[in-house]
Amino acid sequence: MTITLEEQSHLKDILKQIVLNPGSLTPAHVVGGIRSIVRGEASDAQIGGFLITLKLRKIDSDPEMVVALAQEGLRGAIVPDIGLSGKAREDIGMIVDIIGTGGDGWNTFNVSTTSSLIAAAAGLTVAKHGSRAFSSNCGSADLLEGMGCNLKAVVPSHVGKFLREHRYCFILANNFHPSIHYVNRMWSELGFPTPFKVLGPMTNPVVPDRALIGVNSKVLGPVMAEALRIMGRRNYAVVCGDENLDEISIAGDTHVWHIQESGEIRNYTIHPRDFGVPAHPLSEAAGATLEENKATLHRLLSNELEDSDIAVRDFVLINAGFLLYVAGAASSMEEGASIARETLESGKAKVLLENFIKATYELPDL
Repeated sequence: MTITLEEQSHLKDILKQIVLNPGSLTPAHVVGGIRSIVRGEASDAQIGGFLITLKLRKIDSDPEMVVALAQEGLRGAIVPDIGLSGKAREDIGMIVDIIGTGGDGWNTFNVSTTSSLIAAAAGLTVAKHGSRAFSSNCGSADLLEGMGCNLKAVVPSHVGKFLREHRYCFILANNFHPSIHYVNRMWSELGFPTPFKVLGPMTNPVVPDRALIGVNSKVLGPVMAEALRIMGRRNYAVVCGDENLDEISIAGDTHVWHIQESGEIRNYTIHPRDFGVPAHPLSEAAGATLEENKATLHRLLSNELEDSDIAVRDFVLINAGFLLYVAGAASSMEEGASIARETLESGKAKVLLENFIKATYELPDL
């Protein structure tokens, strides 16, 4: 007996359907399962079973499934009112993001977080979506909180103020996605990446105008790009290092799926030399503990580099430089890296972070 979608209001019913009829899984089942979880009606066993089933069915290899996940994630998000028209929008300008799926196993330094600070200091308006660590020693939120940011206080009503006054705001996923704790709890206990890893890069509630998104698999790259295209995103670049790294690799080639304004997806390969930067082994750009990553970030922003920091700095420069290129703030990748380096060495990124930290403790009641 087949259970109709109308009858599948509970995750238990959906699981029964897709397990007993393996070929029957549809985007509607995925959406129904997520909604059942968000309503708080599913047990831990049912949530775990659902996540495992989605993993085994490889739904993150199907753009339509990925779109269903992302749209449902955005449906449940708290969307900040940042002034999307008129003078307020002019003050904010083009909004960008740089984020990766995580889960690549390389445990590199917090490249996207550092790159986001440099990009904002170079003149872009950055709404950086991120969370605490799941698959690494130190996530983006962990690092910024370790540096002194009061991220818990940055709620949706504050985003417009930060973007207008500082050109930077960190969008802590837990503050903008109330239902995320249901999945995150099980995700951390399962110990392997689930298809929900695609949600972070695709569900920034601000919906940036342009973005650089890293994925941890060359197979996922074209799927993510096609899903973003279906969702209407343009001038987004999906990247994957040749080592299945969810960032632009400092060690060698990186594969790019660049969604053009026309909607065409342009696929090409880039290398550190395209940025005028030498390649370095990934082992020289490894991340470590929170305390060690904090120390590295401090040295980078303060121009107090040690020999061991050069690879990390260059790693950051090519990622920040490519974001500047994707955003149209640089005419070439090499110019983007040059702007990023000048911004870093000028101390502007350090000042931006210091001002952001201070502002997170001086928030008005909005």
